[in-house]
Amino acid sequence: MKNRTVLLTGASEGIGYELAKIFAAKGNKLILVARNRQKLLEVQTELGQQTEVMIIEKDLSHIDAAQQLYHEIKAANLQIDVLINNAGAGLQGHFHQLPEQEQLRMIQLNITTLTQLTHLCLQDMIHNGYGRIMNIASISSFIATPSMAVYGATKAYVLFFSEALNTELRNKGDFAVTAICPGPTKTNFATNGDMAQLGELVNLVGVQPEKVAAISYNSLAKKKSLNIPGKRYRFLLLAANLLPRRIIQLIIAAVTLKKQPNGASKVI
Repeated sequence: MKNRTVLLTGASEGIGYELAKIFAAKGNKLILVARNRQKLLEVQTELGQQTEVMIIEKDLSHIDAAQQLYHEIKAANLQIDVLINNAGAGLQGHFHQLPEQEQLRMIQLNITTLTQLTHLCLQDMIHNGYGRIMNIASISSFIATPSMAVYGATKAYVLFFSEALNTELRNKGDFAVTAICPGPTKTNFATNGDMAQLGELVNLVGVQPEKVAAISYNSLAKKKSLNIPGKRYRFLLLAANLLPRRIIQLIIAAVTLKKQPNGASKVI
């Protein structure tokens, strides 16, 4: 993937920022999207020494944000070759105690915006006979996750949507859709805000974001439909498949909910 135009959401830090560095080093033109304009400007200054970088400040958890973003890109006469749906939100705590609107915003960002943006960009990709799409899911895509019930459900959607779309596009041209399912990663996703239990887990076993980004890029370059960065996480999922689903959920609940009787929340 060289000399392509890449649209990357959630690009100001963490996995998104590390992916932006990789794509820039390959000579790709970047369109970076995030909510924090200051951080976007810093990334633009850094990576602009290597390639052309366009930044768009936008909160993708808003309704119609995907449509607005796409129109801005088309107004700039740009054609998306590679779409990286990295922006996402997480909430931790008891479902009935977490704010309803924050959970709906999470569904909007993790599912609706991702789906809309993919559909919009894919029309142009199919017209040109080339496209690469990477959707960042989670190891929660595979297991119902007490304390993060809605988050896990949204990431299960991302995984199944990505795999189905990849199969649909097999005979349409030069396409690939890759779902990346990271485990706990050392980013601000859990270390900022009130997600104490997840933060502790990240500190203990979390993978560095640059490693996740490198694995993710290589997976997309090789047109893999799925990758779970980190051998320990692949092993844990394999072991989990040997236990009844109910037992796995009870174990997760015992670990993640024991210090959160009133629920906690975090939005990225």
